[in-house]
Amino acid sequence: MRALLLALALLAAPVSAQDTPPLPQVMLETGLGPIVVELETAKAPVTSANFLRYVREKRLDGTDFYRAMRLAPDAVLGLVQGGVKGDPKRSLPAIRHEPTTQTGLSHRDGTISLARAAPGSATADFFILVGDIPSLDANPTAPGDNQGFAAFGRVVEGMDVVRRILSSPTSPTLGEGVMKGQMLEPAVPIIRARLLP
Repeated sequence: MRALLLALALLAAPVSAQDTPPLPQVMLETGLGPIVVELETAKAPVTSANFLRYVREKRLDGTDFYRAMRLAPDAVLGLVQGGVKGDPKRSLPAIRHEPTTQTGLSHRDGTISLARAAPGSATADFFILVGDIPSLDANPTAPGDNQGFAAFGRVVEGMDVVRRILSSPTSPTLGEGVMKGQMLEPAVPIIRARLLP
């Protein structure tokens, strides 16, 4: 009887592993090398589906990483931002905001998240973190706009490329408001974005 139970347990293990489909991965081919991100389609379904639509429709091809926000002088903490930069020919309608209080995700080293102005205004521009920046998470106890940003995945390959982008030269004059001095010059091209098989 014990042998039969052991055999059934061994048979059940591969089936349960197969019940969970692998998370989709997207490769961003940049001018400094490839970055592969894995998308949390179950935890952040709206944001992940939106990003995948931009990838499938090739709307990110030929765009750029255009911003490097360095929170430490040696570029060990900060973020790089890329995407369509408001181009109306590439932009799709804005999507519903998925705060981290809903998804259970957090802004940690390698997180990919959707840029926005007001909650519900995000379209295609995204950023990738270097280092942990939990202040970008939703915080219901904070005053004002406390919804944070919509994290939806993480880098699984190419953090060295992300760090190189963060360390790239920026213009002291380009950019408006908080982005002044954070615009990459030159921008780092996103040659293409593709869903990996």
